[in-house]
Amino acid sequence: MLVKTQRKHGPKAEMNVVPYIDVMLVLLVIFMVTAPMLVQGVKIELPKVAAEALPTENERQILTLSVKADGSFYWNLGSELNVEDRTDTAVDLAEMRQKVEAIIAERGDTQVYVRADEAADYGRVVAGIAELQRGGVVNLGLITEAPAGPPTP
Repeated sequence: MLVKTQRKHGPKAEMNVVPYIDVMLVLLVIFMVTAPMLVQGVKIELPKVAAEALPTENERQILTLSVKADGSFYWNLGSELNVEDRTDTAVDLAEMRQKVEAIIAERGDTQVYVRADEAADYGRVVAGIAELQRGGVVNLGLITEAPAGPPTP
């Protein structure tokens, strides 16, 4: 007859989580170090005074792109800044890029101004600007309205 020796400590059915905690802490440190580097953009302090409009060159062709609150685009093409008339419209980004790309291909020195409805989605405006850059636009400006009250010092 075989006699089985008994151990003081039997086998444990528990998992050792210490190595997993160590790996998690290393990953946490890596993410904490790299996260600030992933932020894109430059911190700037904008002036607190009302600015005068910049003079435009009359021989340049000007495209005034407007972003409506519903996210659609329309623009006017001419020799001066015009926010009232509409030369063409687009419902989505791809259509807008295609049409503006054709205008820029005709005349590369076209100045593009972007204006957006106050209620327009900021992401939609930025996506529109990105599409303009992909379409070959190099001269880009933003249109705003002057403040109603006196300028603040």
